[in-house]
Amino acid sequence: MSETIESDMGANVWKILVAPGDRVEEEATLMILEAMKMEIPILAEDAGTVVAVHVAEGDSVASGQPLVEFETA
Repeated sequence: MSETIESDMGANVWKILVAPGDRVEEEATLMILEAMKMEIPILAEDAGTVVAVHVAEGDSVASGQPLVEFETA
């Protein structure tokens, strides 16, 4: 089953920690967003394999924007 994680708020993509094909465990940190000098980790809700990363480091993202898509285990 495919799952897409979206941004909860407007922020900047500070660091991406995964790439397509990476296997992730539940609650693994996928990327870190930065908003108002706060670091916001984006976590995997389930274990699975990363299918696509829809943003790049340095991008500005809006609330509801897709960040990472992955297939759940």
